[in-house]
Parts: sequence; C-alpha cells; structure tokens
Amino acid sequence: MRHIPSLLFAAAVLACASHSQAAGKPPTVAEAQAFMDKAEAELSELSVEGNHAGWLQQTYINEDSAYVSSKVQERAGLRANELVIAARRFDKLKLPPALARKFMLLKLNGTPTDPKLVAELTQTAVALDGMYGKGKYCLKDGTCLGIEEIEVRMAKSRDPQELLDLWTGWHRISPPMRDKYARLVELSNQGAREFGFKDTGELWRSGYDMTPAAFSAQLEATWQQLQPLYKELHAYVRNRLVQKYGAAAQRADGMIPAHLLGNPWAQEWGNVYDVVQPTDPKLAAAPTIDLEAALKKQIAAQHPEAALAFSNKGDASSNAATAAALAAGKAMAAYGDRFYTSMGLPPLPETFWQRSQFVKPRDRDAVCHASAWDLDNEDDLRVKMCINVDADNFVTVHHEEGHNMYQRAYKAQPYMFRNGADDGFHEAIGDSVALAITPDYLKTIGLIDTIPPAEADIPLQLRTALDKVAFLPFGLLIDKWRWQVFSGQVKPADYNKAWWALREQYQGVAPPVERSEADFDPGAKYHIPGNVPYARYYLARLYQFQFYKAMCEASGYKGPLNRCTFYGSKAAGDKLQAMLAAGQSQPAQVTLKAMTGTDHLDAGPMLEYFKPLYDWLKQQNAASKSVPGWTVQ
Repeated sequence: MRHIPSLLFAAAVLACASHSQAAGKPPTVAEAQAFMDKAEAELSELSVEGNHAGWLQQTYINEDSAYVSSKVQERAGLRANELVIAARRFDKLKLPPALARKFMLLKLNGTPTDPKLVAELTQTAVALDGMYGKGKYCLKDGTCLGIEEIEVRMAKSRDPQELLDLWTGWHRISPPMRDKYARLVELSNQGAREFGFKDTGELWRSGYDMTPAAFSAQLEATWQQLQPLYKELHAYVRNRLVQKYGAAAQRADGMIPAHLLGNPWAQEWGNVYDVVQPTDPKLAAAPTIDLEAALKKQIAAQHPEAALAFSNKGDASSNAATAAALAAGKAMAAYGDRFYTSMGLPPLPETFWQRSQFVKPRDRDAVCHASAWDLDNEDDLRVKMCINVDADNFVTVHHEEGHNMYQRAYKAQPYMFRNGADDGFHEAIGDSVALAITPDYLKTIGLIDTIPPAEADIPLQLRTALDKVAFLPFGLLIDKWRWQVFSGQVKPADYNKAWWALREQYQGVAPPVERSEADFDPGAKYHIPGNVPYARYYLARLYQFQFYKAMCEASGYKGPLNRCTFYGSKAAGDKLQAMLAAGQSQPAQVTLKAMTGTDHLDAGPMLEYFKPLYDWLKQQNAASKSVPGWTVQ
C-alpha cells in the first residue's frame, strides 16, 4: 500500500469525518476498514523510524541522538493522537471482532494532544533515559563506574563496606531526575485523560483483555499464593546473611539490608548463592556446576579469538581486547540461537550478528540494559547488551533472543497485532526456554561431563529461586508504586517514602542507610526513568512456568518438573511457534489456553516446580529457629 504523507492523511481523515457527519450519514464497516488499513500502514512506517532513532539514541548517547529520537517520538505521538481522535467516529459502529480489536488497541496509544506538550513529553522522556545511561559513581581514586561495572562488583564483593559504598554511590545518580520525572507523570496523565482513562496507570492496566481492577486483583491473588514460599526463602537467606555479615545484616525488624543481596536493587539474589548455599554435608558434597568457568573454557576452545577476554594480560582497552570481548559476546549469543533452532525455529538472520550491540562501546556512552529490537518490523532483529561471560548473561541471551523469536513469528500479522498476547508473554518466552537450561541440557552441549545426582536438585533449585522467587515482590511493587504516583495517591513530596514503604511491605528489604526526600531511589532503577511498565515482569515470572510445563508435556517428558529440558524437541517447538505466531490477534486468555490449557495467570506450575525446595526451606528455618516474616514500621 502506498504511504500517504502524515499531514495529508490527517487532513483527509478529518475532512472525510466532517463531510460524512455534515451529510448525516452514519459510518460504515467498509469505511472503518479503510481507515484502519491506512492507519496501520502509517503507524508501521512511523514505528520503523522510531525504532532506528531509538537504537541510535541508546547506543550513541549524545545531544544529537537525543534530539533526533525525541523529534521522531514527538511526530509519532502527534500522529497517533490524530488517528485515535479520528477513530472515535467508529465508536458506536458494530465491527467484526478482529477489526474491533484493532480499534481497541489503537486507543491505548494516546498522548497529550497539544503539540507543545507532546514535544515536552518526548524531550523529558529522552532526557531521563539519557541521565540514567550516563550515570556514573566515581570512587575516591578517580575511577568512575557505570551501572554494568557496579553490578559486577556488587555480585562478587563480600565486603559489606564496599557494598554499602557501591549502593549509595549508584543511588546518587537519581535525585536530579526527580523534577523531570514528576513532570513526565503530569504530561503522561494528561494524555491518558484526554483519551478516556483516569490516569496513565489505568491506561497501562487496560492492555490485558480485562478491566484494570480485575488485572490488579489477579496480580494480588497470585502473590497471596506465592507469598508463603517467598517468606520461607527470605527467612533462610536472612539467617545466612547474618551468619556471614553479623551486625551489618542484623535488623530488629527482620528485614534484609538492600545492599547485601548481590545487585544494586536487591531485585534478584542469585549472586549471593555462595553465601547461602546449603551446608548440610550430603548436599554440600553434591557436585556443583561452575557455569561461568565452563562457558569460558568452551568459548576459548571453540573461538580462540575470544580467549584474551578471559585473561588479565594486555591492555583491557586495546583493539585486541575489544575484538576478543566482541567474539566472546557473539559466542554467548550463539548458545541461545542454537537452543531455538534445535526446536525447529529458524536461525537468527545474518544481520543480527552484524548489527547487534554485544559489548559496551569503548568510545561512547551507551545504555547497557539488555533489550531486544526489531527495527523494521520484519527481519532486522538485534539485541543490545554489554555481555559478560557468566551464568546470568547465559540466561539473559536466551531471554532476549526469545523476544526476537516472538517478533519474527508474528511479522505476518497485521501491524496492530504485531505484539505479544500481552507484554508479560513477551518477557516470558525466553525465560521459559531458560528454565530448560538443566544439567541434561548442559551435558548435551558439552558444558558439563556428568549429570549431578538427585541430591543436587536442592542446591540447583535454591540457586534458581534466588532469582525467580526473590524477584516476585519486586516485580509487583514497581508498578504498584507507579500506579499510586500516576493516580495522585503519592505526591512528588513523598516519592521516596512511598517507595520504601512498598519495598518493606512486599520485599522485607530496607535501605542500608537513612533515606529522605532529598533522595529519589526509584530513579536508580532503569525502568522508572525509562518509563517502561513493569508488571509485565511479574506476569512473566508466572507465565514462564506455565509455558515451560506445557512444552515439557509436549516433548513427552515424564519426571520432576524442575529436571525437564526440551532442547531438540520439535514438538515443543511447534507448540511454542503456534503461540508466537498468534501475536496480539486475539485475547491473551485465548492464546494462553491454547498453549497451556488454562485461560488465566496461574501460580500452580511455579509452586509445583519449587515444591522440593519449599519443603526443604521450611525444615531449615525450623531447625535454625528463623521465623518467616518481618515487621513493617
């Protein structure tokens, strides 16, 4: 279809509406279809422009890329507004289900209608994104650390003072964001209200094929199911941290200081596994898997050009070191690609390997937060990462490439349906595959020689739970805080107070030092200044176990759920591909039922997966007299 220039198309649409209304003629289904066809063509083109500008802005952070990105977003936002407003003409018209769904999804794209406010909104959003990407904590010796270096140090350090310094140092980047963020909220809310929503939080919760209230209730109901497992894990970890750090970890209220859990946000705790690993002689004697060492050994053997990345020889900033890091990053990404192709999905295109960002650029600032991109809504698939060769990044490449597989699978859908069934689906795909990174899989691809015995399951489950289970309340509270901010329940003067109230209530995690409204700790988490909805990650934590169980069953696996891998199963791949190809063409509940047999978010598969660990944690806490729970002041 030939593209009609934006402004001419707007005039044509609005003129058509005025003429029809003046003539007293009601709109027809044919007119609605023609409108949507043109809207989809134009939005697709604007999306491609935005994708390229966004890629540039995140991989080359400077004033010029920020300007280009904000202008492209501004133009797209204005055009989306014009289309949403023009589409109101068809509100009362009975449309075929697929067409009605497209109009419903279009409505979720509104921003403020005043061009000056749209410009301000996009400039503010881009500025906040850049402030986070350029954030640094500078040590006394003059060394300045970005978030990726801080994450590595906090993952490995066992010095409580160093951890405290890193935590407080990183959280100093965000106070300058406070005023801009408050303005972002105002502008975003104005757009939401102009298009019929109470606030931006309600708009975000409207994208799940249920009412916003039902969506909130669904999240809370599943959390109530999972909370007992989380509290047992929390009690066990708290006790072991006190044993390790003494007074630095001990609190009378039973909460855990946030800086001791292995990353800047205490969102996942897998990095402290060495501190909390089982001490029972039988479990301690069970063979463990050093995945980082195995990966480095295999990559160095298969890709000699990457070997320098694993040594301390030479200048880390040299061209040779950069080339070695790039080779290692590509080798890591190749593991994920091979998993998906083993299931019958097509390999990533050659351009993926040419255009992705696999390592942190030496010559410029870039956002290292991992993300997956489809720049042309067809085949220009990429990841943007700063890959380290370790267990976490091994999981992350499977996760990000899961997005890419989804993006490619639904490219045959009309533009409005080129998305996940809901945003939680998109986040869950790669993680459901990553659950299949079991000892059986690692042995199959040569990363280990022998499969650990059954008694090794508890250590493996504990390591997994430190990420999957520990994340649950964090995944829930980010948007709970934001929904309160958007609704006005939390005012800018109380941003930090409300943030820590939720973290204490849901996570049982407390700041390691006194905080006040001079701080803006939410801004130290990328998804707040990046304005990325976060409930999707909570959904994904549950969906992934539902998808994982469905693919295990499709593969014919029989046995404990936590030991299943479907690497090499074409039957599991067929089931996955069918779900991916549906995109957003039907209600998420329909797609979910076709995949899993259940039409709702279900905590059952996750609880089934961790049942052996849950029983073990209760025994450990009873023996140590570590009482689950904490006191909120």
